[in-house]
Parts: sequence; structure tokens; C-alpha cells
Amino acid sequence: MRYSIRGPRRGPALTAAAVALVTVAACSNGSASGPPAGSGTGTGTGSAASTAAPTSAAPPPSPTPSRTYPLSTAPRVIPAVRSHQAARGPGWKPGPDAGVVVAAKDEAALADEARLIAGELRVPYRGTAAARPGDVSLALGGQGGAESYTLTVRGGGVRITGPGEAGVFYGTRTLKQSVRSTGAMPEGVVTDAPAKPQRGLMVDIARKYFTAGWIEDRLREMADLKLNQLGLHFSDDQGFRIASDSHPEIVSERHLSKAEVRRIVALAQSLHITVVPEIDSPGHLGAVIAAHPDLQLVSATGRRPAGTVDISKPASAKIVDDLLREYTGLFPGASWHLGGDEYVALMAKNPEATYPQLARAATAKYGPSGRIQDLATDWLNGRAAVVRPTGKQLRAWNDGFYTGGVTSAAKDLQVAYWTGNEIGARPPASYLSAGRTMLNYNDKYLYYVLGKPKLFPYPTGRRIYEQWTPLVVRGTTPVPARYDPQILGGSFAVWCDVATAQTQAQVADGIRMPLTATAQKLWDARKPALTWTDFQTLAGRVR
Repeated sequence: MRYSIRGPRRGPALTAAAVALVTVAACSNGSASGPPAGSGTGTGTGSAASTAAPTSAAPPPSPTPSRTYPLSTAPRVIPAVRSHQAARGPGWKPGPDAGVVVAAKDEAALADEARLIAGELRVPYRGTAAARPGDVSLALGGQGGAESYTLTVRGGGVRITGPGEAGVFYGTRTLKQSVRSTGAMPEGVVTDAPAKPQRGLMVDIARKYFTAGWIEDRLREMADLKLNQLGLHFSDDQGFRIASDSHPEIVSERHLSKAEVRRIVALAQSLHITVVPEIDSPGHLGAVIAAHPDLQLVSATGRRPAGTVDISKPASAKIVDDLLREYTGLFPGASWHLGGDEYVALMAKNPEATYPQLARAATAKYGPSGRIQDLATDWLNGRAAVVRPTGKQLRAWNDGFYTGGVTSAAKDLQVAYWTGNEIGARPPASYLSAGRTMLNYNDKYLYYVLGKPKLFPYPTGRRIYEQWTPLVVRGTTPVPARYDPQILGGSFAVWCDVATAQTQAQVADGIRMPLTATAQKLWDARKPALTWTDFQTLAGRVR
């Protein structure tokens, strides 16, 4: 509060005014009470003032004090909001009279979001009732993308609007985090939207079994960080972790039931997260080969590379296609990962001499110029053709794309770029200059590999926070800024190469800050305002 005393005051008269000022300051509502300063009432020095100068004119009364507020600052949340219009006012905090309401026209769309934030703030949800002072109101509307939102704090209430349900939901995440970090939501207007449309976490649940409850906990964590894709790599050499009706013989003893998967998917949908499944092929199929050894790729010398099917055999494609058709219905999300990486046949010094049966199949299909890489490309395109009718956006690992062959990968396949260490490694710009879109899984920053094999150190949140951006796709050097629109986002990835190296709880704890930093940089790639130390402290408050 500010108080003004007009004119100079000296001696007892000033003392009397000070006593009266103390009386004013003690009022809980910030307004004056009792007689004005210098009236002679009160105790102690106040009564002395009434006799000190009987011939002097009575001093003018002090004005009624008014409450003023400093200009607000942006809410303390992760990821940081991209724009905040400051204002003067008390802000908003949950109070005994607060509640959450939705616009009547939007109740069907936003009731779940409203109930969730009401429970988190411990205030009642009052449906479509008219907003009262102190309420939080949600509504659809405004300009921008589906994930954008506007959050306004004015007149003692909060209003969150967005063109889509996801944007309104993200507004409630900002409100929740701000209340957690400071106890209140500051006065003013937040205008916010993500820099990248695809922001994810991928978990290898094939090599290591993770419970449904653990995965659901990650979904809730992701939602508060405004991440919107959860990748599930559920098939690999060490295990196949989801129940199958078409091929139950390949399923590992410890696996997720389809009921558990449906529960995971339903929770994800309620949190505006898409689950992106991956059945990696034609490599990483050891669990399938264990039940069908006749599909194993064998070299001219009898070598049997682990997890690698013989793509010259129609039966290899059939079993994978059976699985793709089965699981596309289980996962209704808009994206699918086809894998395609590390096909061992193409890692040989002379693939055609090492695997002559593949070489024969390639020339039979593509003529004398056909090579094994063409056969691998044909495999990838064939699996894409199975999934494409579902309308899902398709992606594959960057080392599953080959150049210089008779054929090439389908134009609609997104590049999931993870490494530059493959044989004949291609820099990211070679894909981007060809017009492809890309997702950033940079293994130098975003790969959390259990057991740290092959010199993979556990990534640190600080390194991501201070050095990485979505443009840093390979190594530490960013691609030219002109390619930024083609990089649709990225994903932090957990790989379980040494499954016993960490428990589920240790994995969750180990990825906490790296994932938090990744979320910040995918939402806003600019240099963060907070230091790493302050960012860590804030993360401890909001999560």
C-alpha cells in the first residue's frame, strides 16, 4: 500500500499524524478507519498534539489510502510461456469461492479438461454455470493452431481459450504449474503456442518390460510438460511385449495385455497425447525368429545375424504384415513407426557376395541393376503400403533410407533421424534438401541407453537445455535455419540395451531432467531466460 501525508510536519503534530497512519495501515481492507490524523483523539503522543499549538490551524486530513500492485511478471512454468502481457493486479489464486466453469457450447468438448484442473486446484467444477469472481472459465475460440491458447487473468478471475481442445488443455497446465510454483497465477495475458508440432518421449518396452502403471505415470508427466507423443518400441530381439491374437507364439512371458494397452491409449487421448507404436523390421525381429527360425537370414558362410529376417522369403513379409494389421486397430493414433534401421545384410563389406540369395531376389525384381538395398527399400515400402490405408502418418529411421538405387523410399515417409554412424552415413541436409520432413532423435543428446553401451553416456538435462535445439539433428552442429519448417519436432528416447542396468524407478528418475529440458526446447527453441540452476529449482516446484 502507499500512503501520502501532505505538507511538512514537525514535532508533536508529525507524531500525531504517524499514530493515525499506523491506525490506517492496520485496516485489513486497505481503507482508513477512525478520525483523521491530527484530530486529537487516540492515546499517548496523539493527545499531546491536541494542546501543543492551540492557535495553529488543524492540518488537512490524510487521503484514503489505495492498494497498488507492481507490474506482473510471466508465470513460472515449464515449458516457459512464449508471450506474457504484464498488468497490474492481484493475480489469481485458488480460494474458498473459486470454481471451474465451461462455456455452455463447449461442455461436451471441455468437461474432462475442466474436471481435471478443478481436481488439481482443489476447487469444485460447476459445469456451465455463469462465471463468478474468482472462477476459472474454459472456452473454445480464437485464432491460431489447435495447440495454441490464451490465458487471461483479470478482475479476480481466469479465462482460458483456444481454437482446439489441446490448446485449452495446455492453458490449464500453465495455470496448474504457476499455482504450484508461486501459489498464484499472475495478472495479465499469456499468449502461447509450441514451436514444434511433434514433441515426444519414446520408450523401448521390448528389451525391458515396463508395467502399464509406469507407462501411465510417464503420460501424466508428459502432459504437464506439454509433450504430445509417446513412442512404444514393443518388438525387438529380446522380446515382444504386447499380446497377439494373430501370432501368440511370439509374445514374451511378461507383456502388456490388450486391455492394458487400451487403458494406456485412453489415458493418452484424454491428455492429448498420441501413442506411436513401432514394430521394427526387417532387423530387430529376434522375438519373431525365435518362434519361426526358418525366417532367419543366413550368410553364404552360414552366419546367422541376430534378429535379421531373410527379406527374400515371402513368409517374412507375411508375418510382419499380419502383426501390422492386428495392431493398427489397437492403436488409433495418427502416426506409426515402421523402423527400418540396422539391416545387417547392408552392413557387410560386400552385401551381394555375403548374401547371394538376397542379391538374386533383387535382380529378379529390379533387373541387372537391382541390389540388396533396393530389396530393403521394397520391404519398407511394402510395410508402408499395409499401414497407409489407415490414414496414419508413417515414419522410419534414417538408416532405412538409401540413395543411388533403382528404387527409393515412398515420398510420404518421415525421417526419424537418430544417427550419423551408419555405413555410408548421410547428413540430415541430404534428406531435407530432397524435401522430406524430419523428426529429431539426435543420439548425442536425446538417447538414454541403459548400461551405456557403445560409449553412450547418459544424457544430461543441462547439455540439452544449454546446447541442443531441434535444428541440431546430428552431432552438435545445427542444420541451416532454412530447413526449420521441415523439422516437425523431436523425441527423447529410452533404449534398454542392458535391461537390468536400471530399475523402472531408476529410469524414471534418470530421465526426469533430460526430458524436462527437451520439452522446454521443443516448445521454444530460443535461448531460455532462466539459468540451468534456476530451471532445475523451478522443475522441483512444478513437477
